[in-house]
Amino acid sequence: MTKDFTAKIRTAAIPVILSAIIAAIAGGWQTFDSLDKRAMDSLYQQPRALPGDVIVIGIDDKALEELGPYNTWDRNIMASALEALAADPEKRPAAVAIDTLYTGTSDPQADSHLAEAAAELGNVITASYAMIGTAAVTDENGRMYYDYDHVFEYSLPYEQLRDVTVQGHINAMCDSDGILRHALLYIEPDGEKVYSMAYTAAKMYADKTGRQITEPETRRASFYLSYSSLPEGFYDGYSLTDLIHGEITPDEFAGRIVFIGPYAVGLQDTFFTAIDRREQMYGVEYQANAVQAILDGDYKHEVNTVLQQALLFVICIVFFFVFRRMGFKGSTAAAAAVIAASVGISYLLYQLGYVVRLLWIPAGVLIEYLVSVGQRYLRSVIEKQQITRTFERYVAPEIVSEILKAGPESLSLGGKLCDIAVLFVDVRGFTTMSERLEPEKVVHILNRYLTMASECVERNGGTLDKFVGDAMMAFWGAPLPDDDSAYRAVVTANDIVAGAAAVSRELVEEIGEELNVGVGVHFGPAVVGNMGAERHMDYTAIGDTVNTAARLEANAPGGTVYISRSVAEALPGRIEYTSLGNSVRLKGKSEDFEVLRLDKVL
Repeated sequence: MTKDFTAKIRTAAIPVILSAIIAAIAGGWQTFDSLDKRAMDSLYQQPRALPGDVIVIGIDDKALEELGPYNTWDRNIMASALEALAADPEKRPAAVAIDTLYTGTSDPQADSHLAEAAAELGNVITASYAMIGTAAVTDENGRMYYDYDHVFEYSLPYEQLRDVTVQGHINAMCDSDGILRHALLYIEPDGEKVYSMAYTAAKMYADKTGRQITEPETRRASFYLSYSSLPEGFYDGYSLTDLIHGEITPDEFAGRIVFIGPYAVGLQDTFFTAIDRREQMYGVEYQANAVQAILDGDYKHEVNTVLQQALLFVICIVFFFVFRRMGFKGSTAAAAAVIAASVGISYLLYQLGYVVRLLWIPAGVLIEYLVSVGQRYLRSVIEKQQITRTFERYVAPEIVSEILKAGPESLSLGGKLCDIAVLFVDVRGFTTMSERLEPEKVVHILNRYLTMASECVERNGGTLDKFVGDAMMAFWGAPLPDDDSAYRAVVTANDIVAGAAAVSRELVEEIGEELNVGVGVHFGPAVVGNMGAERHMDYTAIGDTVNTAARLEANAPGGTVYISRSVAEALPGRIEYTSLGNSVRLKGKSEDFEVLRLDKVL
C-alpha cells in the first residue's frame, strides 16, 4: 500500500469519524440536548389568536379568600358551580371538565349533591390520576420486557360521581429538563385505555357541535403539544365564586368547553411549559392548550431520532469536503447560508406537522466549518514553517523573523531597486586542486569551506544568494533594509578569511592541503527580488554592483579582501584599508576605478 493511498484513506476517514462523533453527541449529550430543546421551544412555540372554544374558570385567590382554604371546602361548592352552569337549559356548556380529583367519600350529603348536579348537567368530565413509572413485566408468552408507562396505582372519582360522569386522566409528563412539551393521550390501567381529560373534552365538544376530530398517530401514548397561548392566555379572570354568585352570564359559557381548576400558586398545580420557560402555567390552562391542539388537529409528528442522526451524519461528511474545497470567504458564506436554511426548513417542517431537532444540523455544519478553518490554519502554519525553513537556508533566522513580521509586502515579486552590499568569495587554485585530488577529498574540502562561509554570512545577518562551484555570493540590505549593510559585509569578509585560515590549518593536518580564499565587497544600487520563471524562481540580486563585487573577488589574492571606494565611504573611521589606486584592473571597469585592500575592521 503506497503512502499516497494511505494518506487518502486517512483523509477520507477523518470526516466519517468526525461526523459520527457529531451525530453521537447530538443524540446523547445532555447539555446540548437541553440547549437544542430550548432553541426549539423559542422558535416553534408561538402564541396565536384563540377561537374561543374554551373558557377557564379558576379556583383562584379570590375564591380562596371568600371560601377559605381549599382543603376545607366540601363538595357542595363544586355542586353549586355545576348548578350555575345548568341554570339556563338553553345556554349550557357543551362540555364541563373539572380539573381536580374527587376520590373517596366524604360528607354523604355533599357527595350526593355533587353527583346530582353533575348528572343534571349531563356532560361533566371528572379527573382520574395514575401513578406511572418503569417496571419489568412479563407478557403472555412469558417474556420479560420493560414497560416505561406502567401504571402502579390508579385513582378514580368516588363511585356515585363516577357513575354519572365521564372520566379523563389528568396526568402530565414533563421532559427530562422539567419542561412540559408532550400531552399524554391515554393511559392503560388494567389494559383499558383511559383518554386524557383534554381529549375527552374535545371529543365531547366535537360531538355536540358536529365537528370531526382525529386521534393523533403516535407510537407511544403521548404526542408533542403545540401550545396556542402563553400562561393566562385562556384565562379571562373568571373566578369560581363569580360563577356561583351568577356574575358570569350564561352567554359566556354557552356551547363552549368549560374548564374548572386550580388557579392559585398555593394549590401547586403549575408547570414550566415549552411556550414560556420563565413563567409557570396552571394545569387547567395546559389542559385548555391540549384541547385546542386536538380540536385544530394540530398534531406534530416527531421525526425519528435515528433518521435525523443519519441525515446529520451525511450532511457533515458532505460539507466537510465542501468547506475543504472552498476558500475562507466562500466557506463562511456557505456555512451561514446552510445554517440559516436549516433553521428555516425546520420551522417550515414544524408548520407542516413535523418536529425536527433545530440545532443538530446547524451545530454539525458549524463544527465542520470550524474544523475546516482549523485545518486551513494548520496548513498555512505548516506551509509557513516550510517556507521559513527553506528561506532560512539562504537568510539568517533573525532576517526571516523580521520578514514574517513585516508580511508579504516585504518580498515584492519582480524585484525592487535598493542599496545593498555584495560579497563574493572564491577558493584560490581550486581547479588545480580538484585535478590532483580524489573527488571525495574535493567534496570534503568544499563542504568544510562552504559551511564555514555560510555560517559567517548567517551570523552577520546576510542573505546567502547562491553557491557556484567553489564561489559564494551573499548580500546585505535586502529583503529588509539595513542601514549598516556595508559594515556587516566587511565583517563577514574578514570572518571568512580568518575562518578559511583555520580550516586550512585543519586540512593541512588531515590531508596535506591548504585553503586560500579571495573576497570582494562592493556597495551600491541593485535590483533584488524573485527572478526566473514562474515555477522556478531565485531570490537574487542583479546589476552593476553585483558584477563589480564579483570582479573585485576575482582579482583578490588568497587571504585578501578587496573593497571599493563606495564601501570605504560608507564606513568612515570604522575600517582601515590601503588604496591600490588603479593598479588592479577590473574587467569591464574604467581604468581609473579605485580598488582598496581591507586591512582591519575596527
